[in-house]
Amino acid sequence: MTPAHTPARTPSGMPPAPPRAWSIIILGALLAMLVAASFATLPLQWRAFFTLDAVASMGEFLAGFAPPELALPFLTKTAGAAAETLAMSALGTLLAALAGLALALPGAGRFGRVLRAPVRALLNVLRSIPELVWASILLIAAGLGPFAGTLALAAHTSGVLGRLFADALENAAPHPEASLRTNGAAPMAAFLYATLPQALPQMLSYTLYRWENNIRAAAILGVVGAGGLGQMLKYHLSLFQMQPAATVIAAMLLLVGLVDAVSFALRRVLTR
Repeated sequence: MTPAHTPARTPSGMPPAPPRAWSIIILGALLAMLVAASFATLPLQWRAFFTLDAVASMGEFLAGFAPPELALPFLTKTAGAAAETLAMSALGTLLAALAGLALALPGAGRFGRVLRAPVRALLNVLRSIPELVWASILLIAAGLGPFAGTLALAAHTSGVLGRLFADALENAAPHPEASLRTNGAAPMAAFLYATLPQALPQMLSYTLYRWENNIRAAAILGVVGAGGLGQMLKYHLSLFQMQPAATVIAAMLLLVGLVDAVSFALRRVLTR
């Protein structure tokens, strides 16, 4: 006879599937209804998009980008703008990582439950405002140029990293820190030697991933006057100078690919 504690098995020999919660089924149905309503309410003109006239217009537009501008003075200017974009993303991510860590400690309840809710609300506000909106606001205070773009990246990314860091600290196993505290270690020493090492690889991986995203965001922020490759791209496109714009777009792609490769290599080293 089958012992009482042994679960019943299906004819295939596998245990029966666990029961599905109705909440998951209802949530899936609501998401499907939302997608269907989106297609029904948005004026998506798919037929006009695939007409011969649309294809011919797009081909003519893309042909204007060839060949890219390869004059040495323009390439030098593009390289300088790419370096500016890279510096904006790196400095903005560094500032965001420091601010995010400072906000993650109270956001994870390290200083009591009283501060947890308001700090979490602040992180929600920071990350809910897109980088372009932050840049538009900060341009008034900081003026045109990369400084406003760097601050915009730092403000938005602080909210994102602060929330991720706080979750990583809360999900860390509490027993090592509690054991050190029981044996007389100071609270800060127990945190630094027990909890932080558990969450640090994940926090570094989050930071590198956000750096990848900030490279793309820094290139876009130039559209509102925040400097870098985005500002060059807006200038040449506004004058319908397609060949110089093609060079700037190629520089964006190369920069994003380079940062993605470096970030991937660093994450591989950190997660070994």
